[in-house]
Amino acid sequence: MPEVELPKLEELEEMRNKSFTRRVALTTAIFAVLLAITSLGGNNAMKEMLLSQQQASDQWAFYQSKNIRELIYKTNGLRMEAELIERGPAMGPQAKKRYEAMLKDMRAEQARYRDDKKKIEEEARHLEAERDANRSKDPYFDYAEVLLQISIVMASIAILSVSRQIFYFALGCASLGTILMLNGFFLLFRLPFFH
Repeated sequence: MPEVELPKLEELEEMRNKSFTRRVALTTAIFAVLLAITSLGGNNAMKEMLLSQQQASDQWAFYQSKNIRELIYKTNGLRMEAELIERGPAMGPQAKKRYEAMLKDMRAEQARYRDDKKKIEEEARHLEAERDANRSKDPYFDYAEVLLQISIVMASIAILSVSRQIFYFALGCASLGTILMLNGFFLLFRLPFFH
């Protein structure tokens, strides 16, 4: 019978460790990609939140200016109406006609500003809703980033120590981080302590 050389126990252990190290390294690279995506989502959510806040503020300032103009036309219209009541009988027909035409124009402008305000208010409320949605997304991205960073560190420690338990802990952190990242993009659920 020919002699068969069996591998030594140390060599088998080293090969097994190399395979584990390669798998953990590949998994760590995936964690890093997920971290980059999470960071991008978090940065975009923050930028969108700030932009929506600024645009909503601009709309409310525009609303306020329309409100002031409407009030000016309303006040001037009331003053003109009082003058017509007070001096109406003593006015000449041409002056009275002119006052009535001006009063009609003022009321039309007042109504136009009131309608403009409604459109502006609608847009401002829409922008505030966008801001609030992005504000709701931000904490999920923040915690996802932390968990993915912890998973990368723990996976690196697992490579150095060749510890499966540490690697499983890294997988758990990465899984939870990935769930939070996906929720940051899609808001599938809400955690009350994040808001």
